[in-house]
Amino acid sequence: MKFQFSEQHIEEFQTRGVTVFRGVMPPSLITDLRRVCEVGRELARARFGRQTQRLQPIGDFDIDHKPFQDYRELPPLREAINQILGPEFLYGDFRWLGVFLEPADWPYCMPWHRDARELLTDAEWEKYTRDPRYGNQVNAPLYEDSCTWFVPGSHIRPDLPREKPFAASDGQMAPAPNFEGKTSEERERIANDYCQSMPGAVQLHLNAGDFALYKPWAWHLGSYLPYRKRATLHDGVFTPESLDWIPFIKSK
Repeated sequence: MKFQFSEQHIEEFQTRGVTVFRGVMPPSLITDLRRVCEVGRELARARFGRQTQRLQPIGDFDIDHKPFQDYRELPPLREAINQILGPEFLYGDFRWLGVFLEPADWPYCMPWHRDARELLTDAEWEKYTRDPRYGNQVNAPLYEDSCTWFVPGSHIRPDLPREKPFAASDGQMAPAPNFEGKTSEERERIANDYCQSMPGAVQLHLNAGDFALYKPWAWHLGSYLPYRKRATLHDGVFTPESLDWIPFIKSK
């Protein structure tokens, strides 16, 4: 079915903090991106180790960037971004764009978190979470992907009492699940229980060619399995000002 943008996408993004452009990437582009990401997976593991879960930013790796350029210039995606955020918002910057990968050997789960919460003062958090130029992220899978868990609507409110055990403190994120000494199967079960322990959490089920636009100020995490192949574009939708705000971008 051909992708069609609707007012529902705007409503979902504003109220739930996440919306999905289903099937917006054509099969030919998925084919090209899969081919490049096969090379990128090996480069990422050679540089960062077999358990690494990302190739980022792609501009730092010697791979064919043409398919990523095609993704950046995809007309229906460009138009959808214009509709939901505005023509000044850009995506696909090679200084930020990355690819999420599956770990090679062991299941892994991130802690529940709200992006940058441990790095910002309360005043800064209030400022940036209320500014639509900031905190627009993307997961666009090239294979079926159910790794992301998300608490809809949490991007526009403070932590609830039941969420406090997961909150950052003293400049540190809350700890991830403890996998020490556990088998692969035990790790998988621990991760799944941990994901479901957050009240109100839902699992995002994405198909190849989907484009999930979400607010990372909301509670979310990623849980990864080595037997489930993953190559998911991880991107941001920025204005020039909000892109320059990212610390590692400033150094490039």
